[in-house]
Amino acid sequence: MSRIGQLPVPIPDGVTVEIAGQLVTAKGKLGEAVITLMPEVEVKQDDGQIVVRPRNDSLRAKKMWGTARSVLNNLIVGVTEGFTRNLEINGVGYRAKLEGKELVLQLGYSHEVRYSIPDGLDIKCPDQTHIQISGKDKQRVGQTAAEIRAFRPPEPYKGKGIKYEDEYILRKEGKKK
Repeated sequence: MSRIGQLPVPIPDGVTVEIAGQLVTAKGKLGEAVITLMPEVEVKQDDGQIVVRPRNDSLRAKKMWGTARSVLNNLIVGVTEGFTRNLEINGVGYRAKLEGKELVLQLGYSHEVRYSIPDGLDIKCPDQTHIQISGKDKQRVGQTAAEIRAFRPPEPYKGKGIKYEDEYILRKEGKKK
């Protein structure tokens, strides 16, 4: 029995949800989002809530039950509030800036790294050492943050690199004489 799958997904005011088979469309103040759910689950809308149930007692249907509920919840939260991921740049001379639809990073390489901003996402640089990625799709926001972090992941000796704002870098002691 899925504990997460049992919980209904509440639909807040100002959000309209349309269910057509396995296709779920949500419209809110941040725009419209569409998702196709896996065939092992069935979705119904009851009294301002979305209820997810497995179609049968197979192991895969039970696994997808909680997953489908979480994906639907992220869809609703995405069109109402959106998702944000913050990155922090540490290192002497490491910085970021926006140029049009590109994020330009100077990360200690002989060249600057240019990252084109994907459609549907908003990237801001409040200062040279912070990057804020926001959008309505949780997966795309997280994937974009991971791609930017991968240009220079934090190293354990001095902590230089790009890290998530809430990430803790396990530091190592340097070599001794």
